[in-house]
Amino acid sequence: MKLAKCVLFAALGLGSALMAGIASADELKEIRIATEGTYPPFSYLDKGKLTGFDVDIANALCERMKIKCEIVAQEWDGMIPGLVAGKYDAIVASMNITEERKKKIDFSNKYYATPARFITVKDGGVSAITPADLAGKSIGVQVSTTQSNYLEENYKDSDIKQYKTVDDAAMDLANGRIDTVFSDAALLYVWMKTKDGACCAFVGGDVVNEKYFGVGKGVGVRQGEVELREQFNKAIAELRADGTYEKINQKYFPFSIY
Repeated sequence: MKLAKCVLFAALGLGSALMAGIASADELKEIRIATEGTYPPFSYLDKGKLTGFDVDIANALCERMKIKCEIVAQEWDGMIPGLVAGKYDAIVASMNITEERKKKIDFSNKYYATPARFITVKDGGVSAITPADLAGKSIGVQVSTTQSNYLEENYKDSDIKQYKTVDDAAMDLANGRIDTVFSDAALLYVWMKTKDGACCAFVGGDVVNEKYFGVGKGVGVRQGEVELREQFNKAIAELRADGTYEKINQKYFPFSIY
């Protein structure tokens, strides 16, 4: 009986200690937010400082939430594991809200939504994008992305080449090493406006499929952190309502990406 009581009290004490260490979202004064840092114009390094659309959105959200933010760079492959492990408190990294990812983490409402598209070298021989049209062709894509999953399941007769970043894939396209690249349309649009990207153009139309690409990009948080997720939702709505979102959008894109 004494042993049982000791175990009970110990369990209660541990539970109290754990609860004391978990602050509610309202009590948070500072959070860490992960972004990729190699995904211009959404997140990239400029003179050693993280910048881009995602970074500006993250800072604006934290300002509305009255929380101090530390934004850190995280490689894409480790983005979700790092959140789950507690390395940071949220992800603002152009991450699609998908059912598969929702098995591991929670998401805010979308803060933008753009389709996926293919690009190819102008007059390069690729004129259509169906699986049959691209059979035997090489397609570049960033590893561990929704676009990669889509290609692997639907373009089984193509040579799918995985890259660490979209820029790496795009440069191989520009240099004639692959036939096409598949990625986010807004990202590809901006790359094609650069000197290196002048070689290339969109081919085919928008690729929209909720099964693979979800309903847009959201802020990722750990499962069960409902208060923090709702604070992000409220802040996103406020940015949309007061014109801040539009100003950030226009800084990077000549068209709405919401």
